[in-house]
Amino acid sequence: MSPLLPLNKLTHPTPLVRRHLLTDDPMGNLNLAFEIAEKHLDIPKMLDAEDIINTPKPDERAIMTYVSCFYHAFAGAEQAETAANRICKVLGVNQENEKLMEEYEKLASELLEWIRRTTPWLENRAAEKTMVEMQRKLEDFRDYRRMHKPPKVQEKCQLEISFNTLQTKLRLSNRPAFMPSEGKMVSDIASAWQGLDGAEKGYEEWLLTEIRRLERLDHLAEKFCQKATTHETWASGKELILSQKDYETATLTEVRALLRKHEAFESDLAAHQDRVEQIAAIAQELNELDYHGVAAVNQRCQSICDLWDQLGTLTQKRREAVERTEKLLETIDQLFLEFAKRSAPFNNWMEGAMEDLQDMFIVHTIDEVQSLISAHEQFKATLPEADGERQAILGIHNEVQKISQSYGIKANLLNLYSTITTEELLAKWDKVKKLVPQREGSLQEELAQQHTNERLRRQFATQANLIGPWIQTRMEEIGSCSLEVGGTLEDQMTQLKQFEHIIVTYKPNIDKLEGDHQHIQESLVFDNKHTNYTMEHIRVGWELLLTTIARTINEIETQILTRDAKGISQEQMHEFRSSFNHFDRKNHGAMDTDDFRACLISMGYDLGEVEFARIMMLVDPSATGMVSFQSFIDFMTRETADTDTAEQVVASFRILAADKPYILVEELRRELPPDQAEYCILRMPRYSGPGGSAGALDYTAFSTALYGESDL
Repeated sequence: MSPLLPLNKLTHPTPLVRRHLLTDDPMGNLNLAFEIAEKHLDIPKMLDAEDIINTPKPDERAIMTYVSCFYHAFAGAEQAETAANRICKVLGVNQENEKLMEEYEKLASELLEWIRRTTPWLENRAAEKTMVEMQRKLEDFRDYRRMHKPPKVQEKCQLEISFNTLQTKLRLSNRPAFMPSEGKMVSDIASAWQGLDGAEKGYEEWLLTEIRRLERLDHLAEKFCQKATTHETWASGKELILSQKDYETATLTEVRALLRKHEAFESDLAAHQDRVEQIAAIAQELNELDYHGVAAVNQRCQSICDLWDQLGTLTQKRREAVERTEKLLETIDQLFLEFAKRSAPFNNWMEGAMEDLQDMFIVHTIDEVQSLISAHEQFKATLPEADGERQAILGIHNEVQKISQSYGIKANLLNLYSTITTEELLAKWDKVKKLVPQREGSLQEELAQQHTNERLRRQFATQANLIGPWIQTRMEEIGSCSLEVGGTLEDQMTQLKQFEHIIVTYKPNIDKLEGDHQHIQESLVFDNKHTNYTMEHIRVGWELLLTTIARTINEIETQILTRDAKGISQEQMHEFRSSFNHFDRKNHGAMDTDDFRACLISMGYDLGEVEFARIMMLVDPSATGMVSFQSFIDFMTRETADTDTAEQVVASFRILAADKPYILVEELRRELPPDQAEYCILRMPRYSGPGGSAGALDYTAFSTALYGESDL
């Protein structure tokens, strides 16, 4: 071991020592070291600094002996320091353990005290009388569960953790296990907590049971009040009604009505028997459940039962009295009933007959009118039988009057089974007899109208069946003419003009058919089984015919203009028409894209997709997918004829301008006719390029504008 380590450790904090050691004075350093060793370490000064420095080879044994004294001195100092550290560590552990023990004792005491205070509250089973008070207790219990108990659960858990941690520390430090004060063991706390949980569970069950009981009581009390109120409302005034003697002055009909009413009341009374029994049963249950307002319930229940017995007695007495009165007037009542049974169906028959006789009818054919006339004749055949029933009903009424006069009945005899009177029956019968001939006349008028309508239908159908095919034939003739290959365009134009004249002269037939159609509509006739043509079909066909002849004539005129402008011979026109008709495979008067491609290929065109797309842009600029005959001719003449181009016109102007890129006004007037020169001067823009003189005009821009290649 190096003897300098303890010396450095010991002398390091001393500023004086540090200052001397940093000097370059060896003699001073040795003397200082010897003095400190003697003063602080009790090591005697065995060596002389001058001998060590001035002697080439100092005494090695003397130096080793002196150095060993330092070793022994520092070894003892380290042992003392180690011992002090061990003691501090032991004391620190003990202090920490004691602190944990004190905290445990404190927490355990507080928790046990809280359990001691809370358990009696949970064990209290003093029930309240009202639902509101019990609900308040339940809210207090819920507050306890939500706010008060959770922190205590945490404290209990923390207490157990602290106890286990303390015991572990004691065991690891070879200390005896911690024994809490009596009654504060973890098991004691767990036992107390278990008792708290048991009380809590029992308290919650008791609360819910009590609330259910009070809820049941409140429900029963409310149910009792509702049923009692309903019964008392129903029973109110029933004693007075049952005590009346209104049957003594009533007619038989009134007595019968009173008896039926009384029977209905008896049925109602029997139906209320169940409610009275329910009221009594609810009152009994409220007594058994110790309801706090049971005295008032019992008093009210007794009143209801007493009134119920009284109503039963009065009901029986009234029935006996009404039945005795009923038998006295039974004969007349039977006659009234017979009158009602027979008069009601007869009255309904007459009302139905009047409705049928006055019912508006909508018919469209003669057969429908004939069916209505046949039904009317059948109705007339039933009138004698109906008149016999009328006389029988009047006979019943006369019998009642005879009995009343014979037996001197004073009561006001009214038939309560029927509201129909004999006067009403007689009036309705008279009306039926008047309506029968009126109905018959209306049916005959309608029959005549239907004959007129049938004549109009046939007249319209005859004309429509001629006009419809005539229009179709003219359409076919125009189509055939436009597709013909032989003959000149002038011949086709002549033939089309003849067709146009024929069509124009046919217009009066269409006008006459329109007039007939108007008559049919005014007669409200909307169907016609004699023809499949409607006026709308004829109108559409006629308009299409006029449009087709005008369009076809225009196409021929355009073809003539094209032929003359392009110098196309008649043979070329025939070839164009033959090729077009050949590849118009669907006979639509126009070729679709595939047909047009096949036509071009047959003429020797080498078509790629780009080239074909360019050609389609020329013949079908609207991208309809169809190529008309006029577009086909324009394309073919453009491909075969010698036509001017913008480049050719520019080259011609350059000759007139002596190869200048512009032309002057005087040059135009010198080289061109006056009107054409002025036309160019007015429309030709100013030249803006290099080298232009005053009044120079741009003939290049003007030429490209002529062919639509600029915005000029």
